[in-house]
Amino acid sequence: MGQISYFTEEGLQKLKDELKQLQTVERTSISQQIAEARDKGDLSENAEYDAAKEAQGLLEMKISKLETLIANARVVDESELDTSKVLILSTVKLKNLVNGASMEYTIVSEKEADIKQKKISVESPIAKGLLGKKVGDVAEVQVPSGKMKFEILEIKR
Repeated sequence: MGQISYFTEEGLQKLKDELKQLQTVERTSISQQIAEARDKGDLSENAEYDAAKEAQGLLEMKISKLETLIANARVVDESELDTSKVLILSTVKLKNLVNGASMEYTIVSEKEADIKQKKISVESPIAKGLLGKKVGDVAEVQVPSGKMKFEILEIKR
């Protein structure tokens, strides 16, 4: 049994779409590459065949990991989440107490993280430091450059 991961409905659908693409399109493509390489003769000295077989192994490993991730995925119902404290899928407005800068992040699963969309992984140091905190709390977060202090200004869904 793998580790349970929490996703939004949209995030889980993206994973399912990726899995379908790998199983239908990519598998077929690699099978064709192997067949073409096999048709070229002696397999013991056929670099194309070896490369295609290695690609097939990597693809099957990726498919297996995605299948496990999807099997252990749970969709989070945002309407049932407590907005009084920071949880996964919380959008948190923060103030950096060192430089006074304000920022807003949504805490999501590791697979859904995208810093350009201001979505940070629940596994990131900042998210770990914020989880369970309430509005007005100061979170001291250990980051690679040292400790940072953030005041939680707002929590929303």
